[in-house]
Amino acid sequence: MDDRSRCRVLGMTVGSLMLSGCIVHTAYNVATAPVRATAWTADKLTTSQKEADRNRGRRERRMEERQARADRKAAREQRKAQEAAARGAGKNPY
Repeated sequence: MDDRSRCRVLGMTVGSLMLSGCIVHTAYNVATAPVRATAWTADKLTTSQKEADRNRGRRERRMEERQARADRKAAREQRKAQEAAARGAGKNPY
């Protein structure tokens, strides 16, 4: 065997080993695809306790923010009404 033949044989051996690894990896992906798809679907359809707690916290925080805005608005309107009453009380209606 000359050097060219040896390189060719070595190249084909290495190539076939690399290709077999690729085939094994592809077969593994195909075999595990249904399991991964089922797990992904179950994850999307169910809510974990951590997610439920996080969502509940967000809802409560939003409600508190709304209540704080409503309280500030009511206080502002009450101040305006008191100021208007104070201005009106000092005037002579005649």
